[in-house]
Amino acid sequence: MRIPTGVPGFDELVDGGLLEDRLYIVSGPPGSGKTTFCSQFLTKGVFEGDTALYLSMHESKEELVTDMTNFEFGFEQAISSSQMKFLDVFDAETKRLFSSSSRSAGDSPGSVENLSNKLVSFVESKGVDRLVIDSTMLLEYYFSDDVDELVTFLTKLKRSDATVLLISEMTDPTSYSDGHYLAHGVVFMHNYLESGGMTRGVQIIKMRGTQIDCDIRKAEFTDRGLRVNPNEKIQS
Repeated sequence: MRIPTGVPGFDELVDGGLLEDRLYIVSGPPGSGKTTFCSQFLTKGVFEGDTALYLSMHESKEELVTDMTNFEFGFEQAISSSQMKFLDVFDAETKRLFSSSSRSAGDSPGSVENLSNKLVSFVESKGVDRLVIDSTMLLEYYFSDDVDELVTFLTKLKRSDATVLLISEMTDPTSYSDGHYLAHGVVFMHNYLESGGMTRGVQIIKMRGTQIDCDIRKAEFTDRGLRVNPNEKIQS
């Protein structure tokens, strides 16, 4: 079953939407539209009757709302509803959620097993259908450079009953990480300056179970958020 992203034009590039209950990475340089893309994804879910969760280490809820209400795709309405939850990783309550030990499993308080189990348990207990994690820097905060721990975390996350978008501050679409290999799909957001100003584009690097062409398609910010023109290719 495919679910709509809420980003006009994008779903035409992926056979009508994302396959549900899978892990996708949304990569790109700062200012390329990653947060907006993911916010539209969660908002669309809420309007479709889904339960959504935004897990952040970059912005507070207030900052995110301020940024997204510059657009008219309904983010403020969605995040004010009971169907969207927001967790700030540095908030005291969230820290307690992810640091308390899982005594029945015998895990140490800070173990990757405990963190993974806690997050997946939270997602499933709250009936979360759509999850955004902002960003891979959050994983580095917990796991440092331990590749095995990151693999364990992402593998458990892939098995949760939620469609997950993981934001990655990757600036080179050819510089793959372990997360990119593990994910079911990788979307790269481009932005670069030309003589006429800023050019933006969206490129599907990888999408399991979906026919893709890997061309860069034009994207732009509008009053209603990010919009993709699936019929217009751009050159990097």
